[in-house]
Amino acid sequence: MKSISSRDNPLVKTLRKSAAGGGRRGEPVLLDGVHLCQAWLQHHGAPEYAVFDEEKLQRPQLQALAGRLPASACIALDARLMRELASVESGQGVLFLVHPPEPELPGRIAENCVLFDRIQDPGNVGTLLRTCAAAGVRRVFLSVGTASAWSSKVLRSGQGAHFALAIHEHQDLQALLARLDVPLVATALEGATDLYAQDLPRSCAWVFGHEGQGVAPELLRAAGLRLRIPHDSAAVESLNVAVAAAICLFEQRRVHGER
Repeated sequence: MKSISSRDNPLVKTLRKSAAGGGRRGEPVLLDGVHLCQAWLQHHGAPEYAVFDEEKLQRPQLQALAGRLPASACIALDARLMRELASVESGQGVLFLVHPPEPELPGRIAENCVLFDRIQDPGNVGTLLRTCAAAGVRRVFLSVGTASAWSSKVLRSGQGAHFALAIHEHQDLQALLARLDVPLVATALEGATDLYAQDLPRSCAWVFGHEGQGVAPELLRAAGLRLRIPHDSAAVESLNVAVAAAICLFEQRRVHGER
């Protein structure tokens, strides 16, 4: 395993750029922590590089992880440099440098899926991805303007959900509607029916919208079904988008039984 201690090393510069990049399109990203790295290894194989904290490398978990990787991909990095790259203060001592998968866009969409319409908060995006995976959704579409699915904050919030989902980023949701063979269902505060008084389709394309503006007007107009979640509107005007999505997806799952 190669050891690196120089800040001027070309790989260190690449790692620093990836750490600051926030998951920009076409660029590699860093996975931080044992759980995410193990999940990547299970689903996608060896990373481009596996970077280990030189001071923590003797820990059994890290030794076991390194043992599953080709030696040419493993780097022992000076602890000071590692701390600069870690996305949390108490890092676990391992980073994977990877290129996020870009699944092919299906010609027709006939399965239960979720559309993210300009959801900007990384915590909300990560929680939504985790909720989708837990509810049995396997494909999601993220519009232009939605926080990057592979940014460090979204990865932390997602807790491994990325590896249970086909994630299509940078999508024109309006153009995507032509591919739908399932109804479009949107959440809305006005002109909508009660979630619990409506027969929910077994499969549909759910669309959840921007934290402040909600679902875009053109998507609302295209929705065959608009739903509102009954709540104490005197106390709060609306629900957090990730909470609203969880309520809707698990109500659909309850109505049609676990799949």
